[in-house]
Amino acid sequence: AMEDVCAKFVSEKISKTRWRPLPASALQPPDLFATGSWDNEDNRISIWSVGDVGNVGLNGEYQGEPQLLCDIKHDGDVMDMQFLDQERIVVASSTGTVTVFRHHQNNHTLSANQRWEKAHYHVDQDTLSGGAACTGVICNNPEIVTVGEDGRINLFRADQKDAVRTIDNADSSTLHAVTFLRTTDILTVNSIGQLKIWDFRQQRNEPSQIFSLTGDRVPLHCVDRHPNQQHIVATGGQDGMLSIWDIRQGTMPVSLLNAHEAEMWEVHFHPSNPDHLFTCSEDGSLWHWDTSTDVSEKPSFLHQGGRSTTYFSHNTINQSVVSAWLSNDPTKDRMEITNLIPNQTLSVNSLDILGPCLVYGTDAEAIYVNRHLFA
Repeated sequence: AMEDVCAKFVSEKISKTRWRPLPASALQPPDLFATGSWDNEDNRISIWSVGDVGNVGLNGEYQGEPQLLCDIKHDGDVMDMQFLDQERIVVASSTGTVTVFRHHQNNHTLSANQRWEKAHYHVDQDTLSGGAACTGVICNNPEIVTVGEDGRINLFRADQKDAVRTIDNADSSTLHAVTFLRTTDILTVNSIGQLKIWDFRQQRNEPSQIFSLTGDRVPLHCVDRHPNQQHIVATGGQDGMLSIWDIRQGTMPVSLLNAHEAEMWEVHFHPSNPDHLFTCSEDGSLWHWDTSTDVSEKPSFLHQGGRSTTYFSHNTINQSVVSAWLSNDPTKDRMEITNLIPNQTLSVNSLDILGPCLVYGTDAEAIYVNRHLFA
């Protein structure tokens, strides 16, 4: 229900929202998140606590808006942002620089811990000219992979000054996003609708596999890998379509799902419950895609007023054998799609999900936290 969503107006456009990861043993829900801004005179990285957990309303709903713990100025638009560990956040800038910020938890301050100036850049005839936007970053501590508008891929290691590996002309088009497939393999998506796999064990600077959307060359903006079944990958593109790929077979998506009416900016499988997937878009919507089989026994939160909920016909197959995401025609199986923001107007630029908690940020200069996603 909407009353579970807490809004905080922040007088800056929010480009990225990320939960701080929880220690492996943690049982409590996430309590801190970071945001990055864009298109402002001064952009910032900010750390927030989710609010007053002790303050519970009459119906048991949580009250209290997110509290700003600390922030720090950031040069350029925040293009991407990932936690490296509990204390460090890696930030990709439109200037081409990649910065590691440290959150000092004892006194809640942020400081720049490490910086790779112009990790991405366009080459001018006479000089190394301005930076090229670093569009994507992914971390697997201590490794950090960045991609950019310059078609370059960098592999950095935290606390090492120089890149461990750089693939200079990895792509002739803009690389928009990157994720780890395994510890040695990464996936990139680009502005002509291609998904490529790169194996860092190989010295050659070519992808080990190339997949592409048929013919259309629609730019892909975001990618995520299924947390348990590493051959299943989801991508989102400029046309708002959600594509599901099985990288073990073929070179084209297994399914294309009509989704948003404008660019899809982020796609995320739920990290511990990957039957659930979340996407957000320039069109101001944030969709929850649910392929878990027990839709009929779902609590009623999916059916409350003000939400547009789509039901597909049921034709159940043994989901333990076949992932619902790989069924050739997902509409045959059970899938429920809920727009979690019924009347948003401006772009939803980023979302992150951990446990029962969702955080998202918008061009309406607001961040939103929902702590009861599966209530």
